[in-house]
Amino acid sequence: MHTRCYVQSCVNVYSTTLVSKLNLCTVKHANPYRLQWQNDSGEVKVTKQVLVPFFIGKYVDEVQCDVVPMQASHILLGRPWQYDRKAIHNGVKNRYTIIKDGKTITLVPLTPKQAYDDQIKLKSEHEAVGRVDHQIRLEPKPLQPIRPPIQT
Repeated sequence: MHTRCYVQSCVNVYSTTLVSKLNLCTVKHANPYRLQWQNDSGEVKVTKQVLVPFFIGKYVDEVQCDVVPMQASHILLGRPWQYDRKAIHNGVKNRYTIIKDGKTITLVPLTPKQAYDDQIKLKSEHEAVGRVDHQIRLEPKPLQPIRPPIQT
């Protein structure tokens, strides 16, 4: 018999890798602390935070996250986000119902087909970026000067 164990995060966390790649501005954490991961990597000192805009389908939001090195995901929304959005989790249907700007929104998981299609799309985009990077390294093009907009 297989069982799954889900650990509820008490913080909102964001990947240091993504902060770097997106060149996001971080701020000093008001209350630095040590975070113990559930793996062999040991403790991580959390000293920075970042405001992260994100979307899930048509739902758009932003959340203050602690910046940590992680590979499991780029963003983990924990209890603070759930509390701020008055989230109600239906574990049987795996849905979150939240209230934002006075509107009730239900976040539902992707169907297996949607998840598969999403993975195929991401893979092809990743491969296309790799081809573009390869072409740029082989044939660098001169930068064009930026022209100011014409004012009328």
